[in-house]
Amino acid sequence: MGQGSKKTAKWSQEVTAHSNALDIEPGIFASDDPRKIARSLKRSAKASDRRKSSAFRSAMSMLSFYINRAGSGLADEQRRVLENAKDELRTDFGREPPG
Repeated sequence: MGQGSKKTAKWSQEVTAHSNALDIEPGIFASDDPRKIARSLKRSAKASDRRKSSAFRSAMSMLSFYINRAGSGLADEQRRVLENAKDELRTDFGREPPG
């Protein structure tokens, strides 16, 4: 399959759904509750024995990856929810949210 094929066009979706580091709860990034998203990612990161960095870093990386790959296709309200989930993650892991 060449560049631009259906297989290569969906690589980021495949990474999000089947990350080698975390088992992500299906549909979690569509939630409208930042705390629920953060807690789900924290549970996944802590439970994983395949991650290569800290649980906090793995969870934050997956969240950032999703936001960045969604790009302009992400509705403004959902982007706010996901950005707020970053602060929830920081709080859950005992780190200070910026600002």
